[in-house]
Amino acid sequence: MTDTVDGAPGAPLEKVALEIYVPPAKPSLIGLSRAEIAERLGGIGVAPAQRRMRTQQLWHWIYVRGARTFDEMTSISKEMRSQLDQHFTVTRPEVVAEQISNDGTRKWLLRLPSGDAVEKAHEIECVYIPETDRGTLCVSSQVGCTLNCAFCHTGTQRLVRNLTAGEIVGQIMVARDRLNDWVDRETPTGSRLVTNVVMMGMGEPLYNFEAVRDALLIVSDNEGVGISRRRITLSTSGVVPNIVRTGDEIGVMLAISLHAVRDGLRNELVPLNRKYPIAELLQACRDYPGSSNARRITFEYVMLKDVNDSLDDARLLVKLLKGIPAKINLIPFNPWPGTRYECSDWDQIEKFSEYIFNAGYSSPVRTPRGRDILAACGQLKSETEKLSARERQALRAMAMTD
Repeated sequence: MTDTVDGAPGAPLEKVALEIYVPPAKPSLIGLSRAEIAERLGGIGVAPAQRRMRTQQLWHWIYVRGARTFDEMTSISKEMRSQLDQHFTVTRPEVVAEQISNDGTRKWLLRLPSGDAVEKAHEIECVYIPETDRGTLCVSSQVGCTLNCAFCHTGTQRLVRNLTAGEIVGQIMVARDRLNDWVDRETPTGSRLVTNVVMMGMGEPLYNFEAVRDALLIVSDNEGVGISRRRITLSTSGVVPNIVRTGDEIGVMLAISLHAVRDGLRNELVPLNRKYPIAELLQACRDYPGSSNARRITFEYVMLKDVNDSLDDARLLVKLLKGIPAKINLIPFNPWPGTRYECSDWDQIEKFSEYIFNAGYSSPVRTPRGRDILAACGQLKSETEKLSARERQALRAMAMTD
């Protein structure tokens, strides 16, 4: 799809999804709200008086205990388990491949179940980043991406389709499965391993708003997955109409992929800027419900050599963010095969960070993680799209030199 602004032709702003979701014959209960589970139970003949109790039992077994089959749900009668198994599953995405970086980062290639017998099953990527005080899971919202950000590897993919709420929640459940991180199991640290969730994987979350909302409400439910909304961050490239909705309807932390301080450059780096320019985007941030010094908005800024990393850029960034409770994440650019951009020199990143810090903003430089398995920021790209021989050669060279 090629969009235009003020009647002038431009580079594509947004892609059109190639497919819609086709559910399997036996749908999974993962991703359904309590009300939806009760409705499904009514559809298979469960009496109204029993639906609330059965719903609570299922909710507990699925989201607290991580049950992978109905047979594991021993507090439910055998007859009811058999009936559930005839109509539903608790299936998550299938792990096709797991890569573990030398820094401990894990990347999973996940295959999505589908009821479409013609199209092959699609694949997405999900990344777990362990740190000393937390474990962050980077979750995808689309197969491919709606947008065409110039520096982003994921943005070079087609947009195949949006993920369902169940496919989004399913990524978190897969991570807990692989890490043995359910509440009734011991972990090596004695505490939970997946403590934080960031919607920063494949896709633009706010172009899949309803599914992302429904998934994150399940993830933050304190009787289920139980990850606090303060530990969930949704990152957007600036889909302005849905930013305030995110605060009102989801209530999670917000991150903005800013990356430039002038509309001309941001039009190139983040073409969506031609639809929602910087001033409009920042006004939506000022209006974001619940933002405060305790709940700051994170502005992500990828450091591109001789593109957006001058001290003049740093000065304008500080000026633009005046009045917004904010912190600024500086992200060293992670190269990928075929990109024309380079990472800023480290001393320039430090000068940029120091200027912002002295202006009163937290300005951490995000430590690159998982580069050797292409799991770092901006590098996710599903194996659904096969790499060319040239790309594979470039990846091998990168692995040897990085």
